[in-house]
Parts: sequence; structure tokens; C-alpha cells
Amino acid sequence: MVGLPRIAPMLATPGSLPPAAVEDRWAFEVKQDGQRAMVYLPGDGTVTLRSRSGADITTAYPEFAGLGSVLGRPAVLDGEIVALDSEGRSDFERLQSRMGLTSEAKAARMARLVPAHLVVFDAVHLGGRGLTGLPYTERRTLLEELGLGGKHWSTPAAVVGHGEQALEMTRTAGLEGVIAKRLASVYEPGVRSRSWIKIRHVRTVDVIVGGWVPGRGRLASLPGALLVGEAHEGGLRYVGSVGTGWSDAERTTLAGLLRVAAIDECPFDKAPGVTGARWVLPRLVGEVRYTTRTRAGLLRHPSWHRLRPDLAPDNIT
Repeated sequence: MVGLPRIAPMLATPGSLPPAAVEDRWAFEVKQDGQRAMVYLPGDGTVTLRSRSGADITTAYPEFAGLGSVLGRPAVLDGEIVALDSEGRSDFERLQSRMGLTSEAKAARMARLVPAHLVVFDAVHLGGRGLTGLPYTERRTLLEELGLGGKHWSTPAAVVGHGEQALEMTRTAGLEGVIAKRLASVYEPGVRSRSWIKIRHVRTVDVIVGGWVPGRGRLASLPGALLVGEAHEGGLRYVGSVGTGWSDAERTTLAGLLRVAAIDECPFDKAPGVTGARWVLPRLVGEVRYTTRTRAGLLRHPSWHRLRPDLAPDNIT
């Protein structure tokens, strides 16, 4: 990293697709589900990877060592480290086995078992020149001219306009969503910017409430999170903890319903390892939004949507 500036990654803001009337001012890239990484290439053949927090994560990913000799000039690149499933889609659960490794021997062994891939989507410093003040279109051109195509790294495709089609393509392919990037936007280090918008595919599912965890401070008598499950073969399988998505009024309503339904024993087939959990009769049904599921069936990024008083637990088996 000698001579290279430390640059914090620019962050995307959750939102929706830009209006069709102005979508030709935006580019659309596939949203990857992995670990953000700033890549520092001093030009001497070495590579340093830093996470979004700035931590050095180079040791965990030995397969990227060869990137240091590819360019032949200093550079700082922005990208996402992913682990791909059998269909070539980023799989965060697979990547978790690679994250946080500090032993070179273990990292090398895991690289053979679960190879990682670096998706490079921006160039912010190149050949001693800072690029953050350039518009996306110019940075994108410079990035593509680097020709970063290899077994362990690549540059993602980007399409200008056609946002609905791009989003539908990712939905059909089972991908997480898209990132919309304004063509004229500069790179804003460390800023969660409206010039980059992430649009995720959101799924919904009806779940049964089997427990809850109290909130903190003034919310100690109210639910801080609901423990939810899905019915199967006469049992209740735990699928996650939901701690966002409700208004103060909804939280108060839920608190009253939970108090009435209190029981001493866990209703789930296997008790989740949640500290301070309180159990309830599995009779409240709610609708939850989420992005994807883990292979174990747990909901990722769940958010409460609404109570379903029109449904009984035996109606959603």
C-alpha cells in the first residue's frame, strides 16, 4: 500500500428503480451478496485487501495474490468478494466459511474447498491519479480497459437504462437484485449516496410466532424481536428472529397479544439459542418480508410486515 491513499468505499442507498423517463441516466449492475473489499495494488506485485471497516483481510483470500502482477501499475479498486454456488450465483452462506481467517494454512485449505471470486466494479485510483472526482461513465471506461478477466476476478456487466428488464432478469435468475448507478455521479468515499441505489427482491412468508425477546430501556416491557417459525408435520420449525418493521402502535398491540399467550415451554421443535427468550402459544400468525434463506431455512434480513388475524396456524401449513 506504499504511496496509495486509503479510500473508504462508497455505499448504496436502499430504494426503488429510477423512473422510466430518466432511466437512461443510470447504469444497472447485478447486486452481489458477499464481502465488500477495497483492493490496493501498489504496482510492486503485492495485493492488500481491506474490508468495509478498513480491516486488513488479505490473508483470508490467497487466490487473489496473482492480481498484484496483472496491472503493472498502482491502483485502488472497489469490489465484492463472493463465493459462487453450482449455478454461478453469489452465496453469502458459502462465503462465511472464508471470512475472518487469519491462518495462512487454513486460508489456503479453504480456498481449495470454497474458492472465492472478486467482482471488481469500480476504479478509484489508477497510475498515481485519483479518479474519485470523475463521473461513473469515465471510471467505468477506465475499469473496462484494465481487462480484469481471470479465474478468480472479473468486471461485472453493466447496462444503461432498461432497469425493469435488468431487475426481472435477476429475479428470474435467483439473484439478490440490482444496483442502479447514476452515470454522472462521482465516487463519494464513505458516503451512503443516493447516486447508487440498491434494489433488492423482497419475498414474503406467513410465519407463526413462538416466542419473543424484550426490548431494551423504555422498551423493556415490549417486544424487541419476535421468534418465528413454520409449521411442518405437526411441529414448529424455527426460521428466525424478526426485530424491525413495526410501528410503536403495532409493537404495543403485539405486546398485549404476547402476554395473553405466554407459556413456560418452548413451542419450537428445537429451541433457538436466543438469550432471554420468552415463549408463547404458537397461534399468532404474521407476514414477514425477507430477502433470501440460508440453506438451513433461516430467513435473511427479515422485517415484520403485518399481523394476519385472518389466518390460523393450521391454515398455513
